[in-house]
Amino acid sequence: MPNTIKNSTENKPKSKSKGLFASIGSFFKLGNTFEDGVPVHYLPKLLWVTVLVILYISNAHYAEKTTRKIDRLKYELEDLRTEYTTIKAGYMYDSKQSEVAKKVAPLGLVESKKPPMKIKIDL
Repeated sequence: MPNTIKNSTENKPKSKSKGLFASIGSFFKLGNTFEDGVPVHYLPKLLWVTVLVILYISNAHYAEKTTRKIDRLKYELEDLRTEYTTIKAGYMYDSKQSEVAKKVAPLGLVESKKPPMKIKIDL
C-alpha cells in the first residue's frame, strides 16, 4: 500500500493579509476622496486645527509643570516656616533674663539687686 499522506498546508490557498494601514483605509473608505489627488482646499483648515491641537497640548503640559512647581514650593514653604518657628522659639528662650544671666556669669557680670532709679530734672 503506497503512502498517500499529503501535507495539509500545501493544499490551502494562500490568504492575502492586509496591513494595518490598509485595514484602516478600507474602514474609512478614503479611496474615493483621494482619487483625483489630495484636496488642497482642506489644507489651511487642517493646518489651523493642527496648530490649535499643538497649542492645546503644550498648554496642558505647561499647566501640569506649573502645578508640580507650586506643590513643590508649598512643601518648601512649610519646611521654612517650621524652621523659622523653631529658631524663633530658641531665640525667645535664650533672651530670657535668667538665661542671659547664666550665660554672662562666667564673664564676671552679675545682675543688679537694686531696682533702677528714676532721674528727674526740673526745667
